[in-house]
Amino acid sequence: MGTYSVLLFTSTFVFVLLVCSVDPSCVHVWAFGIQMLWQTFWHLLIQYREYYLHEPVCIRLFLAVSSLMLLTQRITSVSMDLQEKRVVLKFGAASSREACVKLLPLLSYTLNFTTLLGGPLCSYSRFVSLMADIRPSPPPNPPRVVFLKLIQVLLLECSRYLLVYFLKHNIYDPSSSFILYGALWVWGLSVVLRIQYYSHWRISECLNNAAGFGFWENSQEDSPDWSRLSDGDFWTIEASSRIAEFARRWNATTASWLRRLVYMRCKRFPLFMTFSFSVWWHGLHLGHFVGFWTWAATVKADNNIHRHLRPKLSSTLEKTYTFFSWINTQMIVACVVIAVELRNLSALRLLSLTYVGLFPLFNIILHILLKLNKFY
Repeated sequence: MGTYSVLLFTSTFVFVLLVCSVDPSCVHVWAFGIQMLWQTFWHLLIQYREYYLHEPVCIRLFLAVSSLMLLTQRITSVSMDLQEKRVVLKFGAASSREACVKLLPLLSYTLNFTTLLGGPLCSYSRFVSLMADIRPSPPPNPPRVVFLKLIQVLLLECSRYLLVYFLKHNIYDPSSSFILYGALWVWGLSVVLRIQYYSHWRISECLNNAAGFGFWENSQEDSPDWSRLSDGDFWTIEASSRIAEFARRWNATTASWLRRLVYMRCKRFPLFMTFSFSVWWHGLHLGHFVGFWTWAATVKADNNIHRHLRPKLSSTLEKTYTFFSWINTQMIVACVVIAVELRNLSALRLLSLTYVGLFPLFNIILHILLKLNKFY
């Protein structure tokens, strides 16, 4: 990150000062506010350079801001632990040496590079217990597990390369291609973008496993379980037949963090507020607003539609319903991913030209009709 690593050190220094000087019941409010303002400043600076000055942004800055987002997760996770008294850090009459000893685990957790570069989020208590439990006889050696996961990454990247090759040589042309091909082309593009995330998460798992993280000591299975620190598995997530189910499984540790930080603390419109905060946390691009608000609306619609239709289906129709529900989920996810990843108006034009944007719209309209039918 070069000089941009100052972004992370500044956040950590300010957070440590807050932990030492602010009452634990108030530290979360201060930590959350300062950290989000600091992160938002850099997100807006990137947008200013990209869209107003039309300057190329240094890749080191992108990397630093990406890590800053993950650092925000970690700082707010600890601040909530302090607020809820799950973690107790007292510095009252401690000497400077004792204070430093107490701060070392916090600094180690905050700046732990194995999860700072790509996640996933691990709780402070879990991290400290892993460090405290290090013994001369370590957990089973992870090289075999790491190797197998790297093979999975290789297969994912090969699949992504083949898909990119196909999409480049078969560009969708609205004037000469039929509608179904356009929808399939957009779906293929969204799969390419999603595979990047799956590969990234698997590489992060490998890095953490190689360092000894992610092992579940109480596992009763024959083979050691190294999957307890993961953001998601390709087959599990992609098999989701409901958009609400997909939302819970996608980027699992971040989803759990958002649920704890926003959803469980909001008394009014928790779902909308959670996805709105996700827009803020991701960087406030136009595509983020469209993508995450569409996602929120379709999750709400999915819960209502599923609650009304599922009990009325016979066992023979249930499999057909699940299949079409899976297709519906895939197309809605395609809309969300295209909007969030492309970030600008080009994504909206692509979704309108291929009519893929009709899928979330249909779900929202059906949700409204079911609500009206309930009242009348």
